[in-house]
Amino acid sequence: MNYQQTLDYLYSKLPMFTRVGASAFKKDLTNTIIFCEALGNPQDKFKSIHVGGTNGKGSTSHMLASVLQAQGYKTGLYTSPHLKDFRERIRINGKMISKSEVIAFVKNQRQLIEKVEPSFFEVTVALAFDCFARHQVDIAIIEVGLGGRLDSTNIISPLTSVITNISLDHTNMLGNTLTEIAGEKAGIIKKNTPVVIGETHPESAPVFNKKAKEMNAPIVFADQVLTARDFKLVNNKLSLSVYQGEEIKYKNLQSDLTGVYQHKNILTVLEALAVLNAQTEIKTNEQSIYKGISQVKKQTGLQGRWQTLSKSPLVICDTGHNEAGISEVIKNISQTPYQNLHIVFGMVKDKDISKVLSLLPKNAAYYFCKPDLERGLAANELAEQAAGFGLKGNTYSSVAEAKAMAIQSAGVKDLIYIGGSTFVVAEAL
Repeated sequence: MNYQQTLDYLYSKLPMFTRVGASAFKKDLTNTIIFCEALGNPQDKFKSIHVGGTNGKGSTSHMLASVLQAQGYKTGLYTSPHLKDFRERIRINGKMISKSEVIAFVKNQRQLIEKVEPSFFEVTVALAFDCFARHQVDIAIIEVGLGGRLDSTNIISPLTSVITNISLDHTNMLGNTLTEIAGEKAGIIKKNTPVVIGETHPESAPVFNKKAKEMNAPIVFADQVLTARDFKLVNNKLSLSVYQGEEIKYKNLQSDLTGVYQHKNILTVLEALAVLNAQTEIKTNEQSIYKGISQVKKQTGLQGRWQTLSKSPLVICDTGHNEAGISEVIKNISQTPYQNLHIVFGMVKDKDISKVLSLLPKNAAYYFCKPDLERGLAANELAEQAAGFGLKGNTYSSVAEAKAMAIQSAGVKDLIYIGGSTFVVAEAL
């Protein structure tokens, strides 16, 4: 098989969460354990950091990777889903896994795949671990796919675990309350392994503290140690200063991820690096932190986080897709100057659609569309539900058509925001 045929085999043969949703989610780690044992347990051959949470885990993973790269470590990065190219999921020092490696892995493991019948995600995780072991990375950042306790990535023994935050998402699989969801996310807390929690929440904090105590895992909440102040946009970068109490730790730290919500992820990253410095052999200095956080997109290839696609009119996309994520997007929109607002919007069926729609501004022209996958919500259904919240607009047969019509309709001083789903952003890119 060539590269495209290999991908087609993986996509068509294996249950894929992004395509079909909950039915692809395996409720235990058996397949991953069997698959990785057959590969010689590659996950035990490199040091790692495990990153979970509801929102911000992708940005946090990329920032950590960028800083560690800047420090000179050979750094693996595993994230999901991809936006444009499957190989975005597996990178070393920002460079995607080669097509030939993907082909060779699937060819060599095809019998194992047919025998174990893993999900698409389980195969991808095994491929990432195998790649990082073979290339002998110094450290790998491993992002949780979904949840934590039962996620395929949860067979690693990391130097530290990081949980960014907890909000309602994937409630059909993880639970309907923040306490239940926190219980699933807390599943990545390991024995005697430090854990950094990004944001303190009254419902989730007791869950994390209890689990950390059970596991004898040192725990720290980043937002209780560090605060971010003095926000401003300078030369298309988010500038802020970080304080510990009243002492300034990082003055005018700049990030190329300009969404104001990134300050929460930056604090999580800085605290995780402080824990690594104090408790492990992985050390980073101030110079690498400044460089790494200012060059995340350049060093790791991250896309889709409050990303400017064009100007005049200003077109921005963001992968926020649940209540908490969209809340942050709305804050960013409110801080962006524009004359009229145009919103290209699509969602998948298994999200809390009414919660998200209730947050969206009424004074905008909407372009409703369906992302091109089975889980996508039909544009007319979305428009119908949106009308109940006073949101007015037209429906379009594709993301591309909706985007084109928004650009055609907008004035040069208008803002076009594209989002609602990672898959809408992927198609817009």
